[in-house]
Amino acid sequence: MSKLKKILVRARRQVFSEMVGNNPSVFHGEGYDFIELREYMPGDDIRHIDWNITAKMQKPFIKIFREERELSVVIVSILNGSVHFGSKKFKQEIIAEVAALLGFSTLKNGDLLSSYIFTDEMISHTKPSKKLYQVQKSVEEILNFNALNRRVDFKFIADTLFRRLKRKSLILIIGDYFEIPDFKLLAKKHEVISVVVRDRLEEHPPKMGFASLLDPESGVVLEGDFNSSSVKAYSKKVALHDYKLFETLRKSGIRFTKVYTDSSVAVALRRLFEGR
Repeated sequence: MSKLKKILVRARRQVFSEMVGNNPSVFHGEGYDFIELREYMPGDDIRHIDWNITAKMQKPFIKIFREERELSVVIVSILNGSVHFGSKKFKQEIIAEVAALLGFSTLKNGDLLSSYIFTDEMISHTKPSKKLYQVQKSVEEILNFNALNRRVDFKFIADTLFRRLKRKSLILIIGDYFEIPDFKLLAKKHEVISVVVRDRLEEHPPKMGFASLLDPESGVVLEGDFNSSSVKAYSKKVALHDYKLFETLRKSGIRFTKVYTDSSVAVALRRLFEGR
């Protein structure tokens, strides 16, 4: 309860003191309804020019939009066994912190918030709401969940969200992404953002000599000599995995950021949304 309270108090203070960007819409203009066309006037946003009509009429016309009153924001936390790790904080705790910041930011902007927890099955979900209590409930559930020996199934997650979410939404998917997801179809229907949570030691482990390690997903004990050569080869393998991961996300039109267990979650999220 002490950890839950610290995360909620810190996240709420950061959000409501403007540490996290206060953008009215994090959609790329897709949170707006088209109303009409009119002639271009100095000062209008040139991105809204309708080039087809402009070419026909031989003078510039722009599209006029009406901003929707609220967005549908969906926070998805992936709690497979490997999030039960961390040299500073457990990744599971960072996922809870990300969910808290995003949740409070959503409600501050007056948008609808819903949340999901997945492993290789759907653990829980909440209906769209604007109540602050929903953030506390979601964060508490993330912190209390026993992730050990749980696996992730990205196909099941993508298929479930595609089927269940009828309204166009902003979906923020938080996990450690040691498998590469296929969110291409989901991203065509919704705007998807991936938040990759990692610990620096799992990307660049130290030399440990002969050691026994427990796989938190399968429960299998791995034994070996973790010398300079083997840990260097492992780090290269992780770097290659992440290169493929980020290229896959880019090709699917998915924005992403990486948050480490020893870094500021608020700063990483602010950079993500301010740099869109």
